[in-house]
Amino acid sequence: MSFLASVGVTNVDLMYVGMPRVPQEGEEIFSQDFRVLLGGGAPGTAVNAARLGIPTRLATYLGSDLFSGFARAQFEQNGVSPYNLAAEGETGIPVNVTSAMLTPGDRTFATYCKPTAITDELLERVYTMSKGAKLVQMQEGFLPVYRKLHEEGTILIFDMGWDDELSFEKYGDYLRLADYYTPNTKEALKITGRDTPEEALRVLAEYFEHPLVKLDKDGCLILEDGRPRLLRNIPEFTCKDSTGAGDAFLAGLMYGLYHGYPFADCVRFGNITGGKSVTGVGCLTEYVQESELLALREKYKDL
Repeated sequence: MSFLASVGVTNVDLMYVGMPRVPQEGEEIFSQDFRVLLGGGAPGTAVNAARLGIPTRLATYLGSDLFSGFARAQFEQNGVSPYNLAAEGETGIPVNVTSAMLTPGDRTFATYCKPTAITDELLERVYTMSKGAKLVQMQEGFLPVYRKLHEEGTILIFDMGWDDELSFEKYGDYLRLADYYTPNTKEALKITGRDTPEEALRVLAEYFEHPLVKLDKDGCLILEDGRPRLLRNIPEFTCKDSTGAGDAFLAGLMYGLYHGYPFADCVRFGNITGGKSVTGVGCLTEYVQESELLALREKYKDL
């Protein structure tokens, strides 16, 4: 049975919702609501994909602490098979823990992150977990794994966050292996050195058969028959919190790729899953089931 595979550190978010403002040193400010949620990144994408019925494996770090226990339960509840990369008997907290404060105007974060070393043994374990996957979400640091998978015909998707040094020179080895790359507007302009998403899209077309540029609230720009085409976001979704929208978009895109849909439909799926995710607070609070995804795709097939 084919499956989707990814690797990444798990994030657990402590969400202080409805803060009037961010407290200064020595102050205590009370929030209107508080939630403990599984955060974004590769684990967030894995959960969203599993919710759509895709068999999903995730290599991550889990310990015996309460945050790891919460994450493990969330993975199992949502149908994700976690492969633990933490060393046996390892102490401490191997997951990232973020305190997020949501004020009327913005968000602020404080994160605990335990550094992890990528060893030859770790690379082999990640490759063993990923071997046989139809789709693999790429992460920086695991290039030897992706070289093997590329040779075996695995579809590779490269998605990353902002980097001040984002360039083809720095990430060329990953981009040359990737079948799909999913930058937002800021990332696309930075890596291509162009001034508009349309110009960036044409540069990306030199590297990818199906280039795309995510335009946030405006949808997604693709190249179709050599011409830019805008696939708009779903109008019935109202944004409350954009945290995790990119992870959800990626899950929808991969759903389409997994099932062999035309590329425009794959992007529509991404717009649906990404759009639904921003209607609630947190990365994984709001989502669509497969039946709803397919119904919305049919409803907005001309959007």
